[in-house]
Amino acid sequence: MALSRAALWLSLIIPSALLGGALISEYVFGLYPCEMCMWQRWPHWAAFVLALGAIILRQQKWSGSLTIAAALAILASGLIGGFHAGVEYGWWEGITSCATNLPAGGDMLDSIMNAPLVRCDVAPWSLFGISLAGYNFLLSVGGAILILGLMAMGRKDARNG
Repeated sequence: MALSRAALWLSLIIPSALLGGALISEYVFGLYPCEMCMWQRWPHWAAFVLALGAIILRQQKWSGSLTIAAALAILASGLIGGFHAGVEYGWWEGITSCATNLPAGGDMLDSIMNAPLVRCDVAPWSLFGISLAGYNFLLSVGGAILILGLMAMGRKDARNG
């Protein structure tokens, strides 16, 4: 049961940390997300909601199913991040359009003219040669595998115990 509890909390901590990092990099450090960056956030939001539901309903029998669903959402985000990293490294072609975020309020034309153009095929930041999308791939895929492994071991222990 302790393994399933660890998986449950990891399914909440991983998307929270990665979404928090993405929002801090955007709003504090000015690293505006491209369209594929935004695609990576949606599964993390889903994982966060699923994990929160699993925690709230942890006494219910199907709480484990919510945890597994959260792990699969985290995995989806990681796979999108892997695709995005491949586009940034020039391994394959990505989407043809680029995205930008317009600030709310004010003059629409000024907002459009002054909005930063964010390319999906250029990494705005990297550490040790790994972009943010690459880190999302590594952390999300690794985290999802860890959560699913803990859930499998927890179920095996429950059957044997």
